[in-house]
Amino acid sequence: MSDSWQGPGARDPQGASTGSGWGQQARPSEQGQQPDRAPRQGRQQPYPARDARQQPYQGHPQERHAYAHPPRQHVHPHPHPPEQAHQAEPRTESAERAEAPEAQTSAPETAAPEVDAETSGSRRQARRRARGKDGARDGARDGARRRRRRRRRGGLLKVVAFCVVTAVGSLILLRGNELLDRLGTPTAPDKAAETPAPEPPDPGRVLQVIAHPDDDLYFMNPDLRYSISAGSPVTSVYLTSGEADGINAGSAKAATTKPDKPAYAEARQNGIRAAYAKMATGDRGSPWTRTVVPTKGGGHAEVDILMAKPQVNLVWLQLREAGTVYETAPNSLHGLWDGKIPRLDSMLASGTPVKQPFSYSKDQVVQTLVGILEQYRPTTVRSQDPTPGRYPDTKRYTDHQDHFYGARFVQLATAAYAKDVTDRPHFAVQNYAGYINGSLPSALDPDEAKEKLDILGTYAWLDRQNHCNSPAGCGDLKISDQPGGNRWSDSINYARGTSTNWLTSDAQQGLWAFKVLDGQVAVWHRAGPAGRWKGPDLLPGTGMDPGVSTVTLADGRTAVFGTRTSFGSKPTDYRREVVHAVQKQPGAEQFTEWQSLGTPETADENWTSDISAPAVSVDGTGQLAAYVRDGAAGLRGRVQQPDGSWGPWEKYGGTDLHGSPATATDGAGRRMVFAATSKSVVGWTQPTPGAPLGQVTATGLPDTTLPLTADGREGGVRLWFRKPGSGNVRTALITGEGGLKVSQMTDLGGLQGFGSVTASGHLLAGRTAGGQLGSEAGSGRPWERSPLLFVGAPSSTMTGKGLVSLAVVGLDARLYVTSSADVPNAHLAPWQPVGPRNAPPSLPSPVSPTSPASGPAPAAP
Repeated sequence: MSDSWQGPGARDPQGASTGSGWGQQARPSEQGQQPDRAPRQGRQQPYPARDARQQPYQGHPQERHAYAHPPRQHVHPHPHPPEQAHQAEPRTESAERAEAPEAQTSAPETAAPEVDAETSGSRRQARRRARGKDGARDGARDGARRRRRRRRRGGLLKVVAFCVVTAVGSLILLRGNELLDRLGTPTAPDKAAETPAPEPPDPGRVLQVIAHPDDDLYFMNPDLRYSISAGSPVTSVYLTSGEADGINAGSAKAATTKPDKPAYAEARQNGIRAAYAKMATGDRGSPWTRTVVPTKGGGHAEVDILMAKPQVNLVWLQLREAGTVYETAPNSLHGLWDGKIPRLDSMLASGTPVKQPFSYSKDQVVQTLVGILEQYRPTTVRSQDPTPGRYPDTKRYTDHQDHFYGARFVQLATAAYAKDVTDRPHFAVQNYAGYINGSLPSALDPDEAKEKLDILGTYAWLDRQNHCNSPAGCGDLKISDQPGGNRWSDSINYARGTSTNWLTSDAQQGLWAFKVLDGQVAVWHRAGPAGRWKGPDLLPGTGMDPGVSTVTLADGRTAVFGTRTSFGSKPTDYRREVVHAVQKQPGAEQFTEWQSLGTPETADENWTSDISAPAVSVDGTGQLAAYVRDGAAGLRGRVQQPDGSWGPWEKYGGTDLHGSPATATDGAGRRMVFAATSKSVVGWTQPTPGAPLGQVTATGLPDTTLPLTADGREGGVRLWFRKPGSGNVRTALITGEGGLKVSQMTDLGGLQGFGSVTASGHLLAGRTAGGQLGSEAGSGRPWERSPLLFVGAPSSTMTGKGLVSLAVVGLDARLYVTSSADVPNAHLAPWQPVGPRNAPPSLPSPVSPTSPASGPAPAAP
């Protein structure tokens, strides 16, 4: 019988584990690992090496040497990295450090060769001895020549020094830390006279938690496929078995097919394995290793490892699903959350190697997820939207109850993990919209939508070939009539984290970046144009939701706004509210404590706490205001009073609003607010600075994808958005004199893609098809592509009058910054990573499962 995988504990010579799995002491049982389709070939790692230095970035060959955009050159949107080979022998820590230095690096610089003084002197002495009697006279002549050379060299060095100072003055704006570090280093000879190789981007470690098999394919793709293609370790955790009514058949045969919930759960698992294998290897039949793992919650999970790409893992928790989208179902994640049942039972798939049923309390579900987070130590956590809201007319949920209650369990687990586990990397969270995507304009271009649908067709088992050798079936026939669902294959939308206003500059040309890591707002800061970058430093206060926005107040201080989720002792205590913190002095690193502005939603039961992230702006009088989309899909806002207090939540009207609003101030100091609907864009404006917002006004713009970006310029406010079904970037100028007026509607093209577009000065940037960052550095210039994959939205800001800065947070939860002169035909400087690599210093490889033929696994290091 095969050994069960028991976590990173030691094993005795007979293979019995002396350690535990995901925080749970291993239990003796007959459960073992089970190969899927093909026997294992040698030992397989249940998880990839956790140290990012053991998993080098393997993107497009042109992307491995620098962060810079290749000038006027496009990278293919779908790079196919070579397969990562297993490392047969352990690597030493010193070797890993030598291969991946921790120091920040940038583009290579040419170093002048240095002269070995000792060697040169020996050669001169030999020549003098050979000259004999003439040595004295020749030496005198040589001395005169040396003095003349020294004078010429001194003049040359002065010129070089002037050039160096000039170059440093020009480049220090872009590469402050690196140049300061080099200038401050004693001038010791470099033996090899070599420049360190640029530090490769860390592809990060992605962990997705979804309610049902297929939620990832419908709502997280193509992000999922991009991560797999980039070589990132990717793990997907499925909370429920998705057994539904147990009928694995299309509509034509549903009435005559006998229900079998364990078999239907197995068929969905088989379909997911086929879809992931196809995304990772191109072969849907690529084999998996299937293993039983004891969980921290006291049950067992099945862990599947793709043999050809062992960094791709699937974790099946196999809890019972609700079986209904909207209706009350006590025996569900919803019922467990609300306390209607004390425990939720497992629903084991017929083909799983897990044989022992179990059940979880609410806390045990949370602890199980904490154990998985501890094991995988992700830098990016993806989950579904915990607050999707309800339809205003029917008050039914806009998403499946398993989706958002499962996401709430993830919220609890990530909060506990952030609090209780200190030896871990920072992590960012990304939430994804669900069923509502079918009501919104298509966010993907035709090629991306086709690739997404193709993967769904693999999951749906359209060819009906017995790839998996299972009587349960090799996919989900229930969706085979319409694999795209309700137009879900045409779109992807982030539920939060779409703001492009999280990078800002101060009066001293310093830069500030604010993102949510570990449930707290992280701050990175560069003092002045040539200061050292600091951070990430986490502001006190937990429970912060993904996505924050900043605004500069009239006195020069920076204010940071976001939303915060709190959990009370009762299920009804779940609450999301708007909060803000303000610099204590302009340019200071100290901020006030988070102050709550409350929420326009008084109870979670009304609209499931569905408020958007806040949009904030300051008008020409210095008046600060914050706006959100409420659960009833209208606009609400609060305005700060002259004495610093805040007025009540006002209703500004609007219907069918989606995403987060956008706001900016025009040249006259009038505040404008905009929001996307499923058909167009609507707006509000102040008639004069300091006045209340006017009535909601239709702009007449065509339908747009989410989200909107607004920036005050050209005397009005310019909007940027995407063309549905294309990904092209569009822009329009909105002016407010005598009411809202729209002009200069223009299609700027782009590299397809989806999501937020950031704009500052001449620069535009956003996610491209392929997931990388695309940018346009000037009107009429071709768009360029960076190798960086990132979380949420990019952000940019003007730094002084002649420089624009751009930043993203990568899938490794690390800040990356670049800059460009705000002139025509400019190029972005090499990307600068800020701070140390966000990777654990040393992560042990778990014990490998073994087959009887291969003998016991070695002890974990």
